[in-house]
Amino acid sequence: MTKRALLLVNRHSRQGQSNFAQAVDILNDLGFELIVVPIKDSEALPKLVRHHGQNVDLVIVGGGDGTLNAVVDSLVEMNLPLGILPLGTANDLARTLNIPLTIPQACQVIAKGYIKYIDLGWVNNKYFFNVASLGLSVDITQKLSKGAKRRWGILAYGFTALQVISQTRPFHAQICINEELIEVKTIQIAVGNGRFYGGGMAIAEDATIDDQRLDIYSLEIKHWWQIFPLLWKLPQGQQGALTWVRTLQGEKVEIYTRKRQKINTDGEITATTPATFEVIPKALGVLVP
Repeated sequence: MTKRALLLVNRHSRQGQSNFAQAVDILNDLGFELIVVPIKDSEALPKLVRHHGQNVDLVIVGGGDGTLNAVVDSLVEMNLPLGILPLGTANDLARTLNIPLTIPQACQVIAKGYIKYIDLGWVNNKYFFNVASLGLSVDITQKLSKGAKRRWGILAYGFTALQVISQTRPFHAQICINEELIEVKTIQIAVGNGRFYGGGMAIAEDATIDDQRLDIYSLEIKHWWQIFPLLWKLPQGQQGALTWVRTLQGEKVEIYTRKRQKINTDGEITATTPATFEVIPKALGVLVP
């Protein structure tokens, strides 16, 4: 039976332009009937999903985590499963789901049709896959250019972090979780639904995208040198072993700040404080190995 799929490829993603034609050829050979829409602007994605959604069986998205973040709300609304072609810089969702990072293998995963229902994070009416955060990560997102990501790949995150860390100032926040109110002075609060974010860092050592919980950490750094131990701990999600990193878990968390803070979801700035975060269990079907 032929499967009808809407294929949306971000031509401006790190590998989008070069892999677009290859993906179309392979998916056609695998028996898909495609509606192909190359996109220049991720803001158009939700409208395209809603327009074509009733005429397809699934949506295949080629791009990085930011492109996926742009499409997630409309996928939930239309109740359509997602196929992922990892064409971005970090591809953190693909890594979390063990989706191969080569186009032929990723296409095979989509063709085999095994659907896993994953949790989604939710903040102020916006869904996210990986992590939502405020503070340092927002500064990095605003500084990180598309050109740097294309040229340096994942290394661009590290270079940009080193540039902005000296300019980042601590902020005061209240974290309300599990009926407890916690006052913090921090440079970053991260709220994770999945496992990987920011080019391969882990939100927590045992985090998965179907554990029906949020993993939270707050970087309560007082000295610049405390950043260096973090570089060793973050990739394994072991930052909680450091005394200046507060870690928490729960199904719902509220964050209040004295000054309004921007919130980054999957690498895109989409919300502001005050913010309510929740985990939505088994909210979306994704084609996985």
